[in-house]
Amino acid sequence: MVSLPKNIYSGAYRSGHCQGIAVDLEKGFVYYSFTTLLVKTDMDGRFVGSATGLCGHLGCIVFNRDDGRVYGSLEYKNDAIGRGISRMLGEDGKEERPDRFYIAIFDADRIDRADIPAEEVMRCSFLREVTDDYLGEALMPDGSAKPHVHGCSGIDGTAVGPDFGEADDPDARRWLFVAYGVYSDTERQDNDYQVLLKYDPAELYAKSAPLSQKAMHRTGPDAPASKYFLHTGNTKYGVQNLEYDPATKKYILCVYPGKKPAFPNPPMFAADARIAPKRGILAGVLPETEGEILSLDEHGRDGIPFAHGDTGFAALGDGLYYVSCHGRNENGQFTNVRLCTLEGGMFRFLE
Repeated sequence: MVSLPKNIYSGAYRSGHCQGIAVDLEKGFVYYSFTTLLVKTDMDGRFVGSATGLCGHLGCIVFNRDDGRVYGSLEYKNDAIGRGISRMLGEDGKEERPDRFYIAIFDADRIDRADIPAEEVMRCSFLREVTDDYLGEALMPDGSAKPHVHGCSGIDGTAVGPDFGEADDPDARRWLFVAYGVYSDTERQDNDYQVLLKYDPAELYAKSAPLSQKAMHRTGPDAPASKYFLHTGNTKYGVQNLEYDPATKKYILCVYPGKKPAFPNPPMFAADARIAPKRGILAGVLPETEGEILSLDEHGRDGIPFAHGDTGFAALGDGLYYVSCHGRNENGQFTNVRLCTLEGGMFRFLE
């Protein structure tokens, strides 16, 4: 393993804020999602390369050591977020793209210089389940309908790790998990779950294709291998960053806190990956629906009071973590990636 600096400065970029980070410890690289571009540096923050030209929202990213690729959530949608990206890119007034949701798969080794067109180093796998839930309608108790099943606003958090119930098996198969974004809405009860979809990374890659942003494809798996639900209470835009922590055998969920007064609304939750999903009735979902329900860790709905990680969180093993602390200067948006440890169940920055 390479040495771990206590702080890595990403450099500043004229783009959206940092959405996620991913770390290749073997080769010594850090990857950063800055909404419309992917940046690569070494562990000292020296610039290596970037993939640019994305017109959608590149969110949380994860490095998959099994194949050496970077995976990330990629949204194209025409809501407030999508319109904000269009304004940032100077695309106001242009014809809208269709609502599409993908797992973006980057050939990490080919990102070796500045401003590579993303379409040259990226393949995308279309996610039908997400698109259907985003475009669908949900039944309300008064018989009316609201848009977006489970409040789905798209996708954001991504992680690679074992299936739930298999974390104690050192030889467990590793999956790609992607978490829904969820719209903040205190007037509905069917949006209190974090929704995680499970995919085989090899299948995602096999059923992917280069993406033309002028003619977006629908090439991807027919369905996820599993669809899981974690009852936390509604959060603003769902899971911002998702990460499997091998030290604790938990999936860490970094969120923007919710607003429903019936819930404690912390900035971070953890789901226990040692516990298999349990089939049960989904609270607040109409008509009555069963789903595979995950278990929160010992912190429960109170979560973890660590108000960082929503712009990037990477578990390094051995109880060490890199956490994004984003900011802005005269040159644009940046992040300082700070080394962190876990002590007594709480995260603490190493000074």
